[in-house]
Amino acid sequence: MKLIKLYHQFNYKSRLASSCRFSTVSNKKWQSVVGLEVHAQLNTETKLFSGAQNVFGGVVNNCVSLFDAAIPGTLPVLNRKCVELGIMTALALSCKVNEVSTFDRKHYFYADLPAGYQITQQKAPLASDGSIDFQVFTPGVHKKPYRKRSKIKQIQLEQDSGKSLHDAELKRSLVDLNRAGAPLMELVFEPDLEDGEEAAALVKELVLIVQRLGACTGRMEEGALRVDANVSLRRPGDPLSTRTEIKNIGSVRGVAGAIRHEIERQRAILNNGGRIINETRAWDAIARVTIPMRDKEVVQDYRYMPEPNLPPLRVNLTTKDDHNDILSVLLIQDKLPVLPEESRKQLIQEFQLRPETAIQLVNEPVLLEYFQKLTTDNKRSSNKVANLLINDLLTVLNKRKLDVDDCPITVKQLKELTDMHLSKDITLDVCRKVLDELIALSDSDISPLKVVHEKGWILTSNEDDIKKLCVEVLENNPKLVKQYKEGKIKVFKALMGILFKNSQNKVDMAVASRIMEGLLKNDK
Repeated sequence: MKLIKLYHQFNYKSRLASSCRFSTVSNKKWQSVVGLEVHAQLNTETKLFSGAQNVFGGVVNNCVSLFDAAIPGTLPVLNRKCVELGIMTALALSCKVNEVSTFDRKHYFYADLPAGYQITQQKAPLASDGSIDFQVFTPGVHKKPYRKRSKIKQIQLEQDSGKSLHDAELKRSLVDLNRAGAPLMELVFEPDLEDGEEAAALVKELVLIVQRLGACTGRMEEGALRVDANVSLRRPGDPLSTRTEIKNIGSVRGVAGAIRHEIERQRAILNNGGRIINETRAWDAIARVTIPMRDKEVVQDYRYMPEPNLPPLRVNLTTKDDHNDILSVLLIQDKLPVLPEESRKQLIQEFQLRPETAIQLVNEPVLLEYFQKLTTDNKRSSNKVANLLINDLLTVLNKRKLDVDDCPITVKQLKELTDMHLSKDITLDVCRKVLDELIALSDSDISPLKVVHEKGWILTSNEDDIKKLCVEVLENNPKLVKQYKEGKIKVFKALMGILFKNSQNKVDMAVASRIMEGLLKNDK
């Protein structure tokens, strides 16, 4: 039995080594190409072509107008706010806003699209030829952050479809039309990305931008922003090859995982002499695999035609006047807020933060707000505040499996806690314990100082008290003291570790280190 077991272990390790070598060769043999299509639901009160409410989580089929239900005789009326938000996003992404854009009908028949067609902008979109710059920084994957640019082919307005609900037990399907007609902004990117991490970084940056603009909530968990990824492999230098499309990826982490899996799936097929077929796939976030949905429809299947009930959309590109109900692009441009990339540059220049730190702060709007409010009076070290937020607060939140957006700690509590730490009234370890207590209690009125006193976590800075503790450690550990005197200086850390444990981390270790070192030298 042992021989059989050893054989299987050897055979497994041999196959594993072989697959690793083969994978290395494969990585050089094939180049992955990724392009994204992103649908962002515009943050408006009403839908794109009707007066029905545009809300998430409403009562089923409660936000549906006659037009959304495709009742004969009803006509679309374009929502001006949707056009404004689309133009603002286009300007933020350096796109060329087209003076005239048109609407088209894209035909396909599903139960969640009552009219049998979707109104979109395919031939003459709202804007085109833009780009987005973003930082790719994935600790554990990329050693250092690097800049990447992806080109934007076009930005177009279109209406969303409803939602099909499938009941497996009753074996029937129902339709919720609340989302039918919701305003979408589709951003079509060129296929110029290389892997899932780059795609995820792009989506994260895009979420930050649309949130700053107020164009979209960016809440992917609510479907406010959905990602389709086109993935293909080719030999370096060859033209683009057959691609697969992964539909409706619902999280930034899912974007990275889905694309990574699809690249490996296609690589394995090609390495085995297989052929990639043009198909639509879905991402199974639980099994972490892409699964087939349907063969890819060709463009001709949609039977595009001009929308007869909507005139061409015209905007004013030259003056700051909204005349004859025509929007001024220059006026909208004046309303653009500070964008994420500008915020990063400001953090680096004004606070001398490292680029990696600036990236992490801007990538989490809640952390950035904390940082800005904690450093407004210039009393606190910006680098120490940033480290406390990124290294300590995030660590505690992750342990409790909480998102930063759900952090219950107030700015007032953070200010008090930060000041206690910077004035060395508490150690960093105690600081984390207090953060954990504040999150657990979720009470904005509780004072961190009160928590520290109740738990007995206040730091001892009195030199006489610390000296007594140091003497006690030296007397109880004569062997370590002897080794130190004989030149084994490394045992000093062991002595400090014992002091740290005996004091329950309630002493100023910088003061304790100085006193301990002085006692050892004087004892010589």
